[in-house]
Amino acid sequence: MEKVFEIKLPQFEGPFDLLLFFIERDEVDIHNIEISKITNDFLDYIHQMNELNIEVASEFILVAATLMRIKAKLLLPRPEIDEQGNEIDPRKDLIERLLLYKQYKEACEDLRVLEGDREMRTSRGNIQRELAEIALQNSQAEELVNLTLYQVLNTFNKVMKRFETEKNKVHHKVVQYPYTIAEQKESVRSMLRGKERLAFTEVIFSCQNKVQAIFTFLGILELLQEQVLRITLGIGFNNFWLSEN
Repeated sequence: MEKVFEIKLPQFEGPFDLLLFFIERDEVDIHNIEISKITNDFLDYIHQMNELNIEVASEFILVAATLMRIKAKLLLPRPEIDEQGNEIDPRKDLIERLLLYKQYKEACEDLRVLEGDREMRTSRGNIQRELAEIALQNSQAEELVNLTLYQVLNTFNKVMKRFETEKNKVHHKVVQYPYTIAEQKESVRSMLRGKERLAFTEVIFSCQNKVQAIFTFLGILELLQEQVLRITLGIGFNNFWLSEN
C-alpha cells in the first residue's frame, strides 16, 4: 500500500488566514480587493501545496471555487442589480466574512497574550489542594489495580472504533489540469486570426473536456473586458459571434 507523505504548515490555519496574508502583504484595502490578483495568488499556493504532496483541506477548495465564481461575475458584461436598482458587488459577502474572521483572529491573539501572562505567574502554596491531588493520584492507582478484563476489552473496542474512523476519513486531492486562462486566451485569438468572425460554439466544441471549456470561457470573458474582442448576437438560439476590435 502506497504511503502518502503529508506536511501541515503552521503559517496559515485556514483559507481566510491565507487571504488576509495576501491582503496585508500587498497593502490592499480590504474593502476594495483586487479579485483577479488574489485569486491567482490563492490558486498558485494550492498548486504549490499539491506539488509538495500536501493534503489540501476541503475548506481551501471551497474558497478557491468562491474566488473563481466572484471573478467570473466581475468579468460578465452585465452586473447584477438589487431591488433598488443598485449594482451588487459580488465581493461583498467575502469581504464581510474576512472582516469577521480578522476580528476573531485579533481577539484570539489578545487571549493568547493573556494566557501567556497567566502562565508566567506562580500560584501560592495550598496544602489542602496538594493533599487532594495526592489522594486523587492514589485513587487512580487503586482503580488500575482493580481493573477487570471486561473494562480492558471495552476500552479496546472503543480504541478500535476510533482507529477505523480515522482510517476511513475522506481525503481531498486537488488535480492540477494543464490549462491556464492566458493560454486559452491566446488559443482563441489564434482561431480568430485571419477570420472576420468566429462562432462561439466552434470555440467551445474545440475543447477536449469540460475543464478546458471552463478555462476557455473565462479567457473569452477577459478578452471582452480588455476590449480585445467583441461579441455580437446572431439569428437563432445561442448564436454568438466573436470578432476582433
